[in-house]
Amino acid sequence: MTEKNLITSAELFVQERLGDEATGHDWWHANRVRNVALQIHDVEGGDKNVIELASLLHDVGDRKVINEENDNYAIAEDFLRAHEVGAATINSVMYVIQNISYSKSIGTEEVEKPIELQIVQDADRFDALGAIGIARAFAFGGSRGRPIYDPSYSAQVFASTADYKAADGSTLHHFDEKLFLLKDKLNTETAKRIAEERDAYMHEFYSRFLAEWEGNIS
Repeated sequence: MTEKNLITSAELFVQERLGDEATGHDWWHANRVRNVALQIHDVEGGDKNVIELASLLHDVGDRKVINEENDNYAIAEDFLRAHEVGAATINSVMYVIQNISYSKSIGTEEVEKPIELQIVQDADRFDALGAIGIARAFAFGGSRGRPIYDPSYSAQVFASTADYKAADGSTLHHFDEKLFLLKDKLNTETAKRIAEERDAYMHEFYSRFLAEWEGNIS
């Protein structure tokens, strides 16, 4: 199978798996991650095929999507094996998918990462910033029955993956607990540079939200 045909098959597979997904981890998220990752790749390098495949497939077995306690990495790996992708490429793609999530990176930020993981992780985090990031945050919070804001709750600092997964705060607190931290956790200089404006937009939204919450009409 040619590289082009493999990518087309991956696109169709992700569309089928995530077409009706409503937590913000849908096909269009995967497509945006792919597009941003390829733009970062143009500057930073890395294996383009690994980057594109990992970007497209990174959420097909995500625990938030499949509604299970743990991620199911076999879904992506079985797809790759069924399409007779080489072992080295499978290993590289799966390494990215298995290590991309924010929750798994807590406490491991200093671990050296291959450039492919750096790029796809940055692209994934980039999609949690700005206007799209705001929309995705509230979509996910709604899917989990979380309030949009609860003033009685205090934002937490998570010391472990388990702590993060157990969090039950409001969606607005998710900004303090994760989204506002992303800009400084990006890997590549390219991503860091382009994230500035999106981060600023989120802070502006956050301030406006709190002002309106208090009934400020000015």
